[in-house]
Amino acid sequence: MAAHRRTLMQSQHQSWTDDLPLCQMCGVGTAPNCVYGPDGKGTQSHPMEDGHLRLRGEDGCFLYGVFNGYDGSRVANFAAQCLTAELLLGQLNSSHTDGDVRRILTQAFDVVEKSYFETIDDALAEKAHLSPYTLPHNELTPQSQKVQERLKELEQEVSGGATAVVALILNNKLYVANVGTNRVLLCKSSSDGQNQVQQIGRPHSTDNEEELQRLAALGVDSARVRQVGQIAGQSSTRRLGDYRVKFNYNEIELLSSAKTKPIISEPEIHGSHSLDGLTGFLLLMSEGLINALESAHGPEQVNQEIVAMVAAELAQQTSLEAAAQSVVERVKRLHHDAYVSGRQREAYRHEDMTILIRTLNYPLADGALTPTQGGRIYPVSVPYSNSQSTSKTSVTLSLVMPSQGTLTNGTSTASTLEEGTPTPGQSPTATLQSTNTQTQSSSSSSGDGSLFRQRGSQAAQPDETGRVPPYVDFSQFYRLWGNEHSDALCLHAHNPSHT
Repeated sequence: MAAHRRTLMQSQHQSWTDDLPLCQMCGVGTAPNCVYGPDGKGTQSHPMEDGHLRLRGEDGCFLYGVFNGYDGSRVANFAAQCLTAELLLGQLNSSHTDGDVRRILTQAFDVVEKSYFETIDDALAEKAHLSPYTLPHNELTPQSQKVQERLKELEQEVSGGATAVVALILNNKLYVANVGTNRVLLCKSSSDGQNQVQQIGRPHSTDNEEELQRLAALGVDSARVRQVGQIAGQSSTRRLGDYRVKFNYNEIELLSSAKTKPIISEPEIHGSHSLDGLTGFLLLMSEGLINALESAHGPEQVNQEIVAMVAAELAQQTSLEAAAQSVVERVKRLHHDAYVSGRQREAYRHEDMTILIRTLNYPLADGALTPTQGGRIYPVSVPYSNSQSTSKTSVTLSLVMPSQGTLTNGTSTASTLEEGTPTPGQSPTATLQSTNTQTQSSSSSSGDGSLFRQRGSQAAQPDETGRVPPYVDFSQFYRLWGNEHSDALCLHAHNPSHT
C-alpha cells in the first residue's frame, strides 16, 4: 500500500505544475557550487541542489520560492512541487483573511513534510531491518557485503533535506513563510529617489537567539549548539526532510538530550505586508548566495550591497532573467576575487547560489530608448569594489525610461510627468536604507562614474531634419582620416601597380 502511494505521488509530481503559468514579472539567476584549486580555477563538486518556483495562480495569486537542498536535490524538488499543489490548486482566493492565509501556509508546509516521509517510509523500514545484519569490514562475507551495498543505496535514497523560503502575493498583500537560512528582502523606492531595504524575518540558524531558546526549552545545550555552529552538518535549526534529525536525533550527541523533536519544519509566517502603491522589488535568495557575498565583503552590508547590485542590473538589463543572472555572476566574481587576492584564503568554496527578483511597479531599462527619444533619466547609486582593493566606492548609472507620451521622430508629442518623478533638471542620487528587526541604517554616496560612461542630464534637441547632434565630436577623427586617405591617393597616383 505504501509503495503504491509513493508511486502515485511520484507520478503526480510530473504534472502538478504543468498547467500553471510562470510569472512574467520575475527573473531567476543561479550558479552551481564551486571548489577552488591552488591556481584559483574552480570545479563543481556536486550537482545543483537549489530549487525555485515562480508561478501565477488564479484570483490575483502569485507564488514564489527558493529552496536550498543538501545531500541531494530530492527534498528541494519535492517541496517546490508539493507546495504548489497545496497552495495554487484552488486553496486560496481573494476572500481569505490574513489569518486564513497564514493557516493555509502553515498547513502546506506540514503536508510537505509528512508527504515526503511517506514517499521514503518503505526505504526507511528496509534500512532499519537490514542495519542489525552489518558486520565489521574485516569480517564481511559475500552475503553481508550485499547487505552493505544495499544499505548504501538506501541511505542515498532517504538522506537529504532542504531549507525553504516562500513568498505569496494575494490581494496585493505579501506573505512570507520561512524554514531555515534563506533570506527575503523587500526594497521600497520612494518618489524622492530613496530605496528602503527591509529584511523580512531572521534565519533559523545556530546563532538565532530565539531558536537557541527554543532548543534550550527542549533540554538541548544551546551554548554548545552556538559554539559548534552546526547540527548534523547544517547551520539551520528548521528544515524540511532530513530523517536523521527528525527520527534519529537521539543518536546525535548534540541533540541526544532533547525531550522531543528539536529540528522542526514549522514555518515562521510574516505578513501581510501591503503592496498598494509600492514601487520596488522583492528578493528571495538562497543561503549559498548570502554566504558567498559575506565571505567576500563581510556580513555588515550584505543587504545593501545585494540591493545595489540588483538596482544596477535593472538599470542596464532589458529582461529580469538577465538582471538576476548578472547579479549572481557579480557575487560569484567577488567571491572568486577575494580568494585569489588572498583576503579570504579560507573561503575556498561556495555552495549553489540562487536569487529570485520580483519587481513591484519597478521600471526596467529600455535599450531602444535614449534621452533624446523622450526617455527619463533615473540615477542609481551603486557600491563597487574592484579586485585590487577592499575599499568600496560608488558609481552612478543612468536608467533611461520612456515618457508617457508617444514618440515621433525622437520628440514627444505629449509629455506629462507624474508628481515626484525625477526630471532631467532634478536627477536625485538614490539612497539605500537598510532595515531589519534589530537595526536600521542608511547610506548615500556618489562617485565620479569612471566605471560607466555617463549620459548628459540635458537631452539634446533635434534640428529641422529631425536629427540630433552626436554626443561625441568626431571632427578630429575625420580630419586624420582625410589626411591619411589623401596620402593613400597620392601614393596610388605615383605607383598605380601598388595595391
